[in-house]
Amino acid sequence: LKSEGLSYDYLSLPEIKREKKLPVVLSKQEVWQMLSGCKLLKHKILIGILYGCGLRCMEVRNLRLCDLDFDRKQLKVVQGKGKKDRYLPLSEHLIRGLKKYIEAEKPEDYLFGMPREGRAGGEFDSRYSQRGVQWAVKQA
Repeated sequence: LKSEGLSYDYLSLPEIKREKKLPVVLSKQEVWQMLSGCKLLKHKILIGILYGCGLRCMEVRNLRLCDLDFDRKQLKVVQGKGKKDRYLPLSEHLIRGLKKYIEAEKPEDYLFGMPREGRAGGEFDSRYSQRGVQWAVKQA
């Protein structure tokens, strides 16, 4: 209606309240089981960052090498949820894994994969991250 120049003030309806469900929290044993089921280092690191830092798939796909600060043991998430930047702590275990992954895979800019061609902002194909996580979960 607004695009047609019509007022839509009369459409102010009450907001529908939805139930907020708590996320499923895995036990330490379940997390180790999932990580040990991964055969590829890339998948282990991907899941380690998702779970250990609490990142979303989109945030992991947009991680760049310059976002890692091993000296300060932190990870910078650029334009995460709510378009806000934030810093997250990295565990020693995850830092060791990241260094091993970087040495083996030698990523140039983005930590995981290459940006999709023709997409502004270097967006990634979401299937890789989802497939990697789904595969690891099925193996556990």
